[in-house]
Amino acid sequence: PESVTSIGGTAFQGCSSLTSIIIPEGVTSIGYWAFNSCSSLKSVYCKPTTPPNGESNMFASNASGRKIYVPASDDDSIINAYKTADGWKNYASAFEEYEFD
Repeated sequence: PESVTSIGGTAFQGCSSLTSIIIPEGVTSIGYWAFNSCSSLKSVYCKPTTPPNGESNMFASNASGRKIYVPASDDDSIINAYKTADGWKNYASAFEEYEFD
């Protein structure tokens, strides 16, 4: 739900039926291996404009070709912030901008 502010370590680890997730705008932290080994996870939609504090390997061992969608900005500041943030920079090649409703 939109009221979530933190996703704990290993919260969804090994959830093989998870194909897509939406990280609410109010999330400020994602723990170690939170979505590790979610072998069907292909789409991650991150609504926060500031990258949540993230641990390395939070998205390790997901489906091949997994994309992480972040809010679009005219100057690429949001996607660039994600690409350089600790924990997130490991997934820099997976980012794409997205227009959230």
